[in-house]
Amino acid sequence: MKVILPVAGKGERMRPYTNNLPKCLLPVGGKTIIDWIVADTLPLQATETIFITGYKAETIDEFLTRRPEWGKTRTVLQSDPQGLGQAVSLALPYVADDEPLLIILGDTLFQADLQSLANANENILYTYRVKDPSRFGVAVTDINGNIERLVEKPQEFISDEAIVGIYYIKDTKALRESLRNLMDNDIRTRGEFQLTDALQMMIEKGCKFRTAPVQEWLDCGLPETLIQTNTWLLQNKHGLNNVNRATVDQRATIQNTKLISPCIIGKNATIENCTIGPNVTIGNNCTLKDVITKDCIVWDNENVNNSYIEKQIVANG
Repeated sequence: MKVILPVAGKGERMRPYTNNLPKCLLPVGGKTIIDWIVADTLPLQATETIFITGYKAETIDEFLTRRPEWGKTRTVLQSDPQGLGQAVSLALPYVADDEPLLIILGDTLFQADLQSLANANENILYTYRVKDPSRFGVAVTDINGNIERLVEKPQEFISDEAIVGIYYIKDTKALRESLRNLMDNDIRTRGEFQLTDALQMMIEKGCKFRTAPVQEWLDCGLPETLIQTNTWLLQNKHGLNNVNRATVDQRATIQNTKLISPCIIGKNATIENCTIGPNVTIGNNCTLKDVITKDCIVWDNENVNNSYIEKQIVANG
């Protein structure tokens, strides 16, 4: 199996936090977004993880040099972005026709069972049941859970299973042919080559798809939702929910400070005369003095003094 992670987007809704970083490298819950995603794929022991880069590509290249534990990785540049279908097609020259693929959008955090894919023998799209399907692409299934068709933002109710951006492709050859058909014939939706159009072609040609559920689907698309995701990660991934403690790096210095769980304090942080938490992540090498903060993310290397901070991302000074 190979893993493809499209991370070429500019993250414009996350400005100004993406002025200097691609969205996938934004910190949340004590790690970057992409750290959380890759961590969920490591048990699958993929032969290679391919990152489709674009915006701030050199930053991702440098970041990967600091992740040797991820095994074999490759970056492929999407220099002229024309949709997710095009992005995936750029990785396919490095994938054999009989080699399964796991495609995960680089800004999608989730809680789902990926380890079962090791024994999967069909194509799988992960979905999440939503209250307002008209905002999403949805999968329409038969009584056996097999996908009959994919519909983008249906205005009348046909399914509440939203496609979350996790795609397991067993029929790699058929995907390659469908994407080539889109681009050779300039078949676009909303001006771009869409992966869902290629998947629909596969379904129409007889490729079998089924859905699999995600238990949580976490939004990192806006500052306010990233803060909410930070809270969920602290409570569920770090196990700090309803526990009267915080996670403090042993190299941090804490003086005359109240820590309210859940919160994380990074390495070499200096915290004096503060109240930190709940739901706060403090990055590495930060200095906070006389600060009260809750529901916040503070990036590495920040200095904050004499402040009350709530529901904010503190970054770049």
